[in-house]
Amino acid sequence: MGEPYEAIVIGAGPAGLATSRELSRAAVHHVVLERGEAIGHTWAHLYDGLVLHTGKHLSALPGMAFPSSTPLFPTRRNFLDYLHRYADTFRVPAHTGADVESVHPDGAAWTVHVKSALPKRARAVIVATGIVSNPHIPEIPGRDRFRGRIVHSVEYRRPDPFTKQRVLVVGAGNSAGEICAELAVAGAHVTVAVRSGARVVPRQLFGIPIQYFGVALTALLPQTLLRGALSLTGAMSELVRGPSPLPPPADTVCADVPLIGFHLVDGVRSGRIQLRRGIAEFTSDGVRFVDGSEGEFDQVILATGYRAAVGMLGNLVRFDECGFAARRRRVVSVDRPNLYFVGHNYDARGGLRNIARDARIAATLIARR
Repeated sequence: MGEPYEAIVIGAGPAGLATSRELSRAAVHHVVLERGEAIGHTWAHLYDGLVLHTGKHLSALPGMAFPSSTPLFPTRRNFLDYLHRYADTFRVPAHTGADVESVHPDGAAWTVHVKSALPKRARAVIVATGIVSNPHIPEIPGRDRFRGRIVHSVEYRRPDPFTKQRVLVVGAGNSAGEICAELAVAGAHVTVAVRSGARVVPRQLFGIPIQYFGVALTALLPQTLLRGALSLTGAMSELVRGPSPLPPPADTVCADVPLIGFHLVDGVRSGRIQLRRGIAEFTSDGVRFVDGSEGEFDQVILATGYRAAVGMLGNLVRFDECGFAARRRRVVSVDRPNLYFVGHNYDARGGLRNIARDARIAATLIARR
């Protein structure tokens, strides 16, 4: 058995690093376990053209702002550099190459089993694995018949290999919008399949990131009224820019994260991106859409989102209707004592803003216990 700790943090992305910094401030002896060979492993492998759609002032982790030279909307490279500086500045005790296979309650403590290493023991465990390491791949009939290539958006890196190819992007989230626009500019023949629609809002209002308004509104309004405010923002944009060609979003009890920016909408309006409804099934040469029409494609990119990366917990916890572990006080497991989650709250404030808040809450609760 490895050295006992007061807390073990699983994941050394933004959630794990922020939690480590807050635990250190509270003098909680801990370790951070990262499956990759460096901190920020997931961010290091996202697509090259990724740009945060949240502003840098509300995307910073606790205790350290972005450099003044960083653009208002940081690039993936900006953010990855920031994560490394953050880990160095706060001397985060990260063990890389530590792939957590399972976590088990052990009396009043926890035992964490790490691949090819001794188990580690701690009083508390914080799951800070986020969602991007667990891409959601929907079951679509006929997938084995398709002779082209199918990848999830998490595997997409850059548009060059898709030039002049017929590419279908499935989904209407922010990744789908950005990838579609990037592919179209690079000369791919792009179609986007949208089943449930999207709420489209501008990235900025009067030069201010839309997220900043979202933070203010979230503090003032319940979720149902917040959705109404986002819809009003989208409607005002349509008065100026014309109606969105995308179908309206489906009602959901989960967090309403809008499609930020008009890159996808503008691409559809200009004809550079073709819009179709959802997929019914794959064919040998492409897909059949829900309206009965068919299309031929060389490659399909599933920008179908992610689910909470909590496989190491097995059946230890229950999940809510949105696929996250059931929690109280934002971060505390309702099923297991001394089990916490950071990086599992998503809304109009932005995931990074929520990480900063939740890291403080989790560290404070652990220190008190």
